Amino acid sequence: MELIFEKSKAGRSCNLLPPCDVEKAPLAAEIARQKAPRLPQMAEIDLTRHYSALERRSHGVNNGFYPLGSCTMKYNSKINEAMAALPNFTDIHPLQPENTVQGSLEVLYLAEKYLCEVTGMDEMSLQPAAGAHGELTGLLLIKAYHQANGQDNRRKMIIPDSAHGTNPASASMAGFSVVNIDSAADGRVDLDALRAVCDENLAGLMLTNPNTIGIFEKDIEQICQIVHQAGGLVYYDGANLNGIVGLSRPGDMGFDVIHLNLHKTFSTPHGGGGPGSGPVGCKKILAPFLPSPRVIKNGETFTFADAPQTIGRMKAFYGNFLVVVKALTYLLTIGGQGLTDAAEMAVLNTNYLMKKLDDIYDMAHHEISKHEFVISCERIKKEVGVTALDIAKALLDYGIHPPTIYFPLIVHEALMFEPTETESIETLDHCAAVMREIYELAYSNPEALHAAPQKACIGRPDEVEAARNPRLRYNFE
Repeated sequence: MELIFEKSKAGRSCNLLPPCDVEKAPLAAEIARQKAPRLPQMAEIDLTRHYSALERRSHGVNNGFYPLGSCTMKYNSKINEAMAALPNFTDIHPLQPENTVQGSLEVLYLAEKYLCEVTGMDEMSLQPAAGAHGELTGLLLIKAYHQANGQDNRRKMIIPDSAHGTNPASASMAGFSVVNIDSAADGRVDLDALRAVCDENLAGLMLTNPNTIGIFEKDIEQICQIVHQAGGLVYYDGANLNGIVGLSRPGDMGFDVIHLNLHKTFSTPHGGGGPGSGPVGCKKILAPFLPSPRVIKNGETFTFADAPQTIGRMKAFYGNFLVVVKALTYLLTIGGQGLTDAAEMAVLNTNYLMKKLDDIYDMAHHEISKHEFVISCERIKKEVGVTALDIAKALLDYGIHPPTIYFPLIVHEALMFEPTETESIETLDHCAAVMREIYELAYSNPEALHAAPQKACIGRPDEVEAARNPRLRYNFE
């Protein structure tokens, strides 16, 4: 497909913008462009066709099955979009007087209240813009807590080897030293390994439950107790909340701080359909350090207030407001029982698809999973040379987005599937049939999989060349 610059023809144009209805303000010479930007020149019909063609090349949950493990790519209800498009939400400005946006402030207030109820936390900030941003915020709360208690020596952050890759990165950014511990044979936290690294320098533990293998940490209360007895705090990575929301609360397990992914668990757009939102909730001991400002209620009036020992702003203004509108709409639409039903269906779908495949594919663990399960293609690679990457690419030829591959790192040749609760049994049966067909093809014609995808608009790129010599800009020469 040609780039838009390659389609450009000198002299062609289209008038998409209305005439300017305000007086033009001249720019100072030192900040003004010296020459016009090299924008493509196209007729309106060509411009429309170009972006329509790009749209057809993208794959989302509206196009087909999207079982991206650990990312919860669920269908997003259209009522959420309708509410977020209401003029009284879209036509406001973050600097206008509080008394003119009381409804919007109530949205923020209610969202915090309901998310605290769902997670078992006491207070919440909606400022963080995404999951990793929420991680950093939560870790800065832990850091501020220890400093306020005169324990600046507590700089050790424990992270299991199955953790999301953003966990150690966020911990390092927050100024902690990362200590990895190996998982036990069953894929869970090794309690003895945990005890061995808990000392007077411990700041905390980062963990998600269910974990990245998709199984529940049955010893979670004991894990939290070990960390707390050493003077540390326990952080919950909310990426996997979809498998337990409405059934179990991290706050009741013993976690002190949590980030949520509204763009995963709470039915708002994910990835290119964003922006995201990563609210951070905490127990009362961390509430004085929350980012400011936050919405409070005085009588019947909503207003902004600062936490007494706030870590400051984590984002301009108040977070990605319209994403919060969508999440609140989702919560109000399905209610508490709806959240429980969603989690139960997510668990059912996950185990149904896993059971449809476990007679031919090797599962990382055979016990009941929560939101996702992991296949190891290590045996297939050894026997016929077909890799997890080959299988993932082959799925594209069947209109299925590939699952997460090569993660978690503790599973060799990993394929991680997360069906979510919004998929039908017909979709799961189709996926299972495709995966079985690909398995047979691996042993009958492995070369066909090495060349996959063959029906997609783009074939398999040279990933080594792309990594070593990336082309990040158009060459006008």
